[in-house]
Amino acid sequence: MALAARIIFIAFLILCFSGWISPPVALTMGILFGLSIPHPYPELSRSVARVLLQAAVVALGFGMNLHEVVKAGRSGFVYTALGISFSLIAGLALGKILRINGNSSYLITAGTAICGGSAIAAIGPVLHADDEEMAVSLGTVFILNSIALLAFPPIGNALHLTQTQFGLWAALAIHDTSSVVGAAAKYGKEALVVGTTVKLARALWIVPLTLGTAALKRSKAKIPLPWFILFFCLAAVINTYAPVFAAFDKWAFQAGRLGLTATLFLIGTGISVATLKSVGWRPLLQGVVLWILVASVTLYLIRARIISF
Repeated sequence: MALAARIIFIAFLILCFSGWISPPVALTMGILFGLSIPHPYPELSRSVARVLLQAAVVALGFGMNLHEVVKAGRSGFVYTALGISFSLIAGLALGKILRINGNSSYLITAGTAICGGSAIAAIGPVLHADDEEMAVSLGTVFILNSIALLAFPPIGNALHLTQTQFGLWAALAIHDTSSVVGAAAKYGKEALVVGTTVKLARALWIVPLTLGTAALKRSKAKIPLPWFILFFCLAAVINTYAPVFAAFDKWAFQAGRLGLTATLFLIGTGISVATLKSVGWRPLLQGVVLWILVASVTLYLIRARIISF
């Protein structure tokens, strides 16, 4: 069985890099694998997924125009700040109402407000969260990420959202960068530019939130810096001002899309029956209610053109 699991896992991973399947299909394959087959490389898969995601985001920068990136980032800053504040207040209030003990409520709230698993991974050590609290928080966020990637594009099409509207909605309402980029790429090129840029601007808030949490907790834990965002901007600069590298830019952008597809498969394989059981109903309910609240409010504001570019 272990040998068969390795063969199936490697075969699916190679298929993700082939370009024959889309990011949502890759995620679905990963979830089905995780729910039905014991993972042959659980720790390695998580580590590779984290590095591969960052590399894929940087590679996608080679397909972005710097002027569009700057415009999206500048316009999305205020919306991001307001959205994060709303998410933090609502999430912590829900945690108290549901009487969720320990650090799980704060971690789920931070993950929803900023950058999903990345925010949880950064803030967890500051809070001295134990393995169970980390697992519950990450499990909740990963489950909702998977649902969002599959559900958002059909909802956007049904509501006739423009490319810009969908990219902004995905960036403000989906937890992890991987799922934002995957959903936006499925919707269209312009949605990908807006979604990726605004999401990366949102991810930068990991630093002040982690520093603020450390100050309140008087923790001296090391604060990780999202350096890959800087390299993403550098890639956009090269694509915009160095046309001599046009062939490389096109190749790198395509490689980024394939890397993202493989990343989503790896993330999906981390959702197992054990993960679903460990989450428990209270943290999951908090995550679901908070996510639906954030997604609904941002969608209303975007459709009402209160939030726009």
